[in-house]
Order: sequence, then structure tokens, then C-alpha cells
Amino acid sequence: MNDAAVGRIDWNDPSIAKIRRDMLRFAQLQLRDAGAAEDMVQEALFSAMKYEASFAGRSALKTWMFSILRNKIVDHIRKSSREIAGADLVAGSAEDGDDFDALFDERGHWNPEDRPPTWADPESSLSQQQFWEVFDACLDRLPPKTSRVFMMREFLDLDTDEICAELGISTSNCWVILHRARAGLRMCLDRDWFGQEDAPC
Repeated sequence: MNDAAVGRIDWNDPSIAKIRRDMLRFAQLQLRDAGAAEDMVQEALFSAMKYEASFAGRSALKTWMFSILRNKIVDHIRKSSREIAGADLVAGSAEDGDDFDALFDERGHWNPEDRPPTWADPESSLSQQQFWEVFDACLDRLPPKTSRVFMMREFLDLDTDEICAELGISTSNCWVILHRARAGLRMCLDRDWFGQEDAPC
């Protein structure tokens, strides 16, 4: 965006509607709550409109709007009084990850027979839109509570202490959950993306 466009965002442009849809999907992935996600997107859009003059054009409009949304979500999480029992996050239920947990030993490491193979060329996939679509699908397949911890750490950049305080879990439990989330994503991506002979390009 050039200087002439700074502070002159066309909010009726169809591209804004697409950005809003992407923002809503992102918020839903983070919060697992459709109502809260809609609220965060609305607040982010209101702030973007109110402070559009501060958009300097040094980054893409979508990147700027998403940064506002991330801040709104982080504020929401920090202010939320809702807590998830630590036992539920670690143990889960049969439908929330027992089969997934069976892939790991008591220390949270891969069982030798379940360890995924080495990926051939992961860097070349990162720039492909289809890769991120598969990544999002893999994220959706994680146990919901495991996915939430992962997103709080990797998407929202909350530190471990904040995550533990919000969810009522210990630091060691948090690291085990993060390890399993990353391992689960890796296993899913290996199967649905890197394991394909004819991956999308």
C-alpha cells in the first residue's frame, strides 16, 4: 500500500469481507467458542476502523488487522474467569485423545514404532496456501484442549506462566501438552501432506 492509501481504507471493498471471514475462522480456532470469536472479530474491526489513520502501510492490511485481532483474543483470555481443570487437560477422556496418548511413553516421547518418518522437504511447502489449509485441518483434529494450549503458546505468544495460570495446570504438564500437540501435528502433516506423492503445488 502506498502513502496515498494510508488512512484511506475502503471498508466496502470485497477484500475486507474475505479478511473478516479469515479473522473469524482464526478466532474460532483460538477460542473454540463461536460467540466469543464473533465478539473478538467485531471488536477488532471496530478498532481498525477507529484507528485506521495509524495504519502506516508498512505491512499488508490483513496482517495489520490480524495483529489487532490477536491482541483482542489475548486480552479476552487474560480477562476470562473460565478455567479448565488440569486433570481434564492432561488425562482427557476416551473421545478426547486416549488413542492419541497411546503413541507416547510415560515421559511424553514417541514410542519407537509410532515415530513419524523424516520429512523430505518441509521448507518448500511453507509458502503454499494448500499447506496451511491442511495444517488448519490437522489442528482441528487435535484433542480440543491440546489444541487450545498449542494455540495459546504458538499463535498468541502467551508465555508458559500465563497459560498455566489461565488453565490451572503445572509447567511440566504444559510442556507435555505442547510436545504432544506438535507431535500430533507432525504426524497428521506427514500423513496428509508430506506423505503424498503428488502434493498440491
